[in-house]
Amino acid sequence: MMQSETNAARAAWLRTLALAQSDALDAAYARLGEAAALPAYRLLRKPESGMAMVRGRAGGTGAQFNLGEMTVTRCAVVIEDGEAGGTAGVAYVQGRGTRHAEQAAVLDALLQLPAWHPRVTDLVLAPMAQAFAERAAQQAATAAQTRVEFFTMARGED
Repeated sequence: MMQSETNAARAAWLRTLALAQSDALDAAYARLGEAAALPAYRLLRKPESGMAMVRGRAGGTGAQFNLGEMTVTRCAVVIEDGEAGGTAGVAYVQGRGTRHAEQAAVLDALLQLPAWHPRVTDLVLAPMAQAFAERAAQQAATAAQTRVEFFTMARGED
């Protein structure tokens, strides 16, 4: 796999893990641990919360502006897998979910290991991606109920 494809795949699973509901991630992490013993890991950076600036664009195309700040929790772990230095996993999640950030970082590291990738994808990522898609479809359907269409009629004056 090319480097850009690898980066795109990793960005997709990091997004899925970050947007997951905390209780759903807990349940998926527990299911994964029941299927096979999870490897030991050490914290490179313990989960810690801080603030991040959120930026926006007027109309999606205008100049960027600072919208405000939001709370973010980050974590970094290393799984000792026999490679030099081990495999590092990172996570940034919205809010103060330290457990969420740590579990997401461990899953990120596991997804980088060929032996664990299919298992984590099947037991964790696929159900979470499906739940996220269902939640997004439900929100879109709710928003569509309030949609208003405006029509312009020609007045016939020349």
